[in-house]
Amino acid sequence: MDITELLGLDDLLAQMILAVGAAMVLGNTFAIIQHARGRHPAGSTGEFRAGRAWWLLAVGALITLWGIASLVTS
Repeated sequence: MDITELLGLDDLLAQMILAVGAAMVLGNTFAIIQHARGRHPAGSTGEFRAGRAWWLLAVGALITLWGIASLVTS
């Protein structure tokens, strides 16, 4: 038995990929919703970039799908 199998590193990596993707999806969705409601963080001086938020949401969705596919196939 090899150390990768013993420690379950393949599954751990897939779970970490899934977690990062899901965090990107949830965080950007929350930001988009809050902007649509007219809310912003207290003391913020920057502007909301809708294109960037949507782009990162799409990238997060792809990473999430990659993590799910990796877990299903392993």
